[in-house]
Amino acid sequence: MNRLIAVKNKKDLLPQFRKTPIESLFEFHNLSKPFKNFANAQLLVGMCMDNRKYLHIPDNFAFILRNGGANFRNDEFKISYAISVGNVNAFALICHNNCGMVNLISRKEEFIKGLVENAGWKKNDAEEHFWHNAPQFEIGNEIDFVIGEADRLRFRYPKILVAPLFFNVDDNLLYQIKEK
Repeated sequence: MNRLIAVKNKKDLLPQFRKTPIESLFEFHNLSKPFKNFANAQLLVGMCMDNRKYLHIPDNFAFILRNGGANFRNDEFKISYAISVGNVNAFALICHNNCGMVNLISRKEEFIKGLVENAGWKKNDAEEHFWHNAPQFEIGNEIDFVIGEADRLRFRYPKILVAPLFFNVDDNLLYQIKEK
């Protein structure tokens, strides 16, 4: 966690985020800036599907994509849509602590049992489903993954500000990440 930079006031923001929609995201979520009306989205937010995370932002402020582990390798069309048609020029890519996509192998039995009991799957089908997909969705360390994903997206969309951020589910605040 020593790679995280708290944002308790605007002066804490890294220079590359000042005067951008990322600054506004921190102002609304961490600093309780009063909401204003937005006619159009200002940024794209990509975050985990985890139900413990909720951003404190105004309506119409952001396009929001959710996917396990904030892994958007298979969602580039949606990202491209937000950039091309939605005209956003910033992407907040948000990971969080205690993510279920870390160490997926430890959840294999729970995953299989849940599909059998909750969805009516056959055990062999659930096992095959797990082994076919788990390697694609395992993210390893949350912070390392989101930095790598940010680098990949920066290469893909060179004119877009991609900000790898961290959501702490213990205090419900966003943090910046030291990348180097």
